[in-house]
Amino acid sequence: MWNEEHENKNITLRALADVLVVVYGIACLWLYYHQSVADLTVEGSIPYQSDLPLHISMVVQDHWLYSFTAYVYQFLYTLCGGSTIGIAVFLAAVSVATVYATEALVRLFAKEKEKTWRTIALALSLNLVMPIYLHFVGEFRYVSYQSPNVWHNSTYICMKLVAILTISYYFKLEEHYAKGLSPKEWITFMLLNVICTGIKPSFLVAFSPIMGCFLLVDLIRKVPFNRILTFGATLLPSGLVILWQNAVLFGEETGNGISFQPWYSFSLHTAIPKLAVLCSALFCILVVAVTALREWRDKRYLFILCMTALGFLEALCLVESGSRSVDGNFLWGYGFCLFLLFTLCSVKCLELKETKALRVARIAFSGIYAWHLTCGLIFFYRLLLGESFFMR
Repeated sequence: MWNEEHENKNITLRALADVLVVVYGIACLWLYYHQSVADLTVEGSIPYQSDLPLHISMVVQDHWLYSFTAYVYQFLYTLCGGSTIGIAVFLAAVSVATVYATEALVRLFAKEKEKTWRTIALALSLNLVMPIYLHFVGEFRYVSYQSPNVWHNSTYICMKLVAILTISYYFKLEEHYAKGLSPKEWITFMLLNVICTGIKPSFLVAFSPIMGCFLLVDLIRKVPFNRILTFGATLLPSGLVILWQNAVLFGEETGNGISFQPWYSFSLHTAIPKLAVLCSALFCILVVAVTALREWRDKRYLFILCMTALGFLEALCLVESGSRSVDGNFLWGYGFCLFLLFTLCSVKCLELKETKALRVARIAFSGIYAWHLTCGLIFFYRLLLGESFFMR
């Protein structure tokens, strides 16, 4: 009898959590539609300012197809008779799907077989966390820091979903690729990387070098070379996509390039850049400090840490030269790495139970996580009211 009541309670709580995800999706639909029709030519503060009108304009008016999302936007814009509502619905659906993809990643890290209200609630919260906002560190809630979640850049929103699916599938394949991959597995992983790169290359430039390093370690550990070559070859078609994007974004006629300027992007809108880095990932830094020694044999843990370190170095040192020098486009890869790190660290935080000291640490770290989440909820709520992502 007690077990039946407990199960019914879990079912009810799960249903309520799913309703919250639907509410989040409706809120995103409202936000993305108003962003899509925002007038970026007005002077002063622009209501619902975002990159979305520019992305749509580049497709509809300029026919500049630099991302796979451009083809989707072009189709939906035509299908809806020149209205942007189809694009807004698409992005809202992507945002909801991202929550459920995050839940699958949480369950993968936690080795949790069942979907519960806790797993979906954590996944939803992970899609709302933001940097800890301290005005004296950086005056803007978003642009002064580095954030795992954004709602103003549609290519990042779409890349984030496919990147979560890609790295989740990688972790599953990594467990058994030494015994061989099926043609279906190889093609699926290859296509996920191609689609993700075609949307935005930020994920691949942080992911592929770390995957290559881990394959090299496996080679040293006597994993058959042909298995390593087969697994690594899944990334080759993505390289062709990178070449296409490089020609579009950095061709000679564009006047754009890449330069080495440490701390440039991090310092554009921040009073104290190093503290801004700390505030952006305080929860993760504390959890890693406590769990590193006990988790260093966990390949997934090490992979995410290495990927985040590489993403950080790319964002720290690389800058686009030319007209996009102040856009901070190398921050996108680090932002997604932060999202992965928050996801991993949230699971590791909940596993701190063995001693009283660890339980106290878990409570303290949960408080820091709640701080991140509160800052994210405030930011998202104010976006819904029409404020710019440059809000203070």
